Amino acid sequence: MKDTTSRLSIIVVLIAILCACTGSGPDAVTPEEAEATAREAYVYGFPMVMNYKTLYNYVIDTSNPEYKGPFNHLACDARLFTPEDKAVVTPNADTPYCMFWMDLRAEPMVLTVPEMEKERFYHFQLIDLYTHNFAYVGSLTTGNGAGTFLVAGPDWDGEEPAGISAVIRSETNLIFNVTRTQLFGPDDLARVEEIQNAYNLQPLSSFLGTEAPPAEPTPEFPEWAEGAQFDERFFAYLDFMMTLLDKPGAGEEELWGRLAELGIGTGNSFDFAALPSDIQEALKAGRTEGFAEIEEFIAKYSSDPLASGKLFGTREFLVESARTNYHLETADMLRTVAAHMGLYGNSAAEAVYPTYLVDAEGQPLNASTNRYTMTFADGQLPPVKAFWSLTMYDGATQLFIDNPIDRYLLNSSMMEDLRVSDNGSVMLLIQKDPPGQGWDSNWLPAPDGPFYLVMRLYGPEAAALDGTWTPPPVEPAE
Repeated sequence: MKDTTSRLSIIVVLIAILCACTGSGPDAVTPEEAEATAREAYVYGFPMVMNYKTLYNYVIDTSNPEYKGPFNHLACDARLFTPEDKAVVTPNADTPYCMFWMDLRAEPMVLTVPEMEKERFYHFQLIDLYTHNFAYVGSLTTGNGAGTFLVAGPDWDGEEPAGISAVIRSETNLIFNVTRTQLFGPDDLARVEEIQNAYNLQPLSSFLGTEAPPAEPTPEFPEWAEGAQFDERFFAYLDFMMTLLDKPGAGEEELWGRLAELGIGTGNSFDFAALPSDIQEALKAGRTEGFAEIEEFIAKYSSDPLASGKLFGTREFLVESARTNYHLETADMLRTVAAHMGLYGNSAAEAVYPTYLVDAEGQPLNASTNRYTMTFADGQLPPVKAFWSLTMYDGATQLFIDNPIDRYLLNSSMMEDLRVSDNGSVMLLIQKDPPGQGWDSNWLPAPDGPFYLVMRLYGPEAAALDGTWTPPPVEPAE
């Protein structure tokens, strides 16, 4: 890994080029320039700051109820998420999770997975600091057979050892993993736990039986303050995340140079209070404008049932998606909208997420004033290689809904229990009160207020990806 001196040299060169050796620093930046940079930086950095929230809660804050363990510790939980799980917005309740962070600075990590049933879906979703889904290990990529995978950072230059199925490279040295293992029903939890216990994560030196390299120094992780992602404290967290990135990614050099003029991403701790008052106000205004742009983008494309398949993926995929689907020069807005609406969503080949924010008449979903239905015509259930689900979320918290039957979703594994109409259709009832009259099996409990729905299609067939099949609308009930 490049040392701090090398990294600071890159920043100095960038600033020199951009400022033409005239002047730099906050005193040389006009409020208008600072506001424009802050607006762009908020859209660029929001997903990284949200990623830091998860990192801090899961790895650093040992007193946090969401704490999973230290870096490079495989943490699995054979249970389903509930409304008490608050670290990740828009979670799922289909697949018990393993969630852990890897630190690849000193050496690569080796991930081992067991052979499992042909019909069971699983995957390890590998996510870098930008929130790119840079690789997968699992049913749809490497298969359900046993395998051993070496996960390396950008600067590792070792040789692939014997016994490794594949080498997977990340462009950042700290990465997050989300493992999903399909649960067929409550009676299947013991088998899921058995599978999770067979997953293994170890340093390359341990795999080889050699001496471990010296450990890298531990960064001074700033304490997470909830709500900071939505105000001026955001910039200090962005500053820290840029130090973890070490250097700008492709196409980010110019923005990094302008941020460095404001003291962000230079390797020194950013001090918002030390900025001139007019620059402070400019950063606040830019953040507000950046968030407004995010909200505007979401409102504009909220009716697109295939949107999730365009918002999650590798860096290369998102750059192409931004250009072809939204006529944007960078993928920053896509990463940010994805992080805001459903942090750590899957790439389209693994899963797509038709999302419902409004009903068929274009009105926001609100169960305090309406009841709703969703109807799959005969033969029109979601086309998937693995399974599908429909999950309810509170519109304010983006978390599961407390309800008397502890039901947060309806999915394909429940088909035997769902009531089928005489014409072969399957109607789901979405409302705050039990429907009764023999329809409780098809009831998805809603809050007494705003809500949204996410349909998950794991292993979507081509018809679900190209729009040949489209998800049914949410209809206001008569």
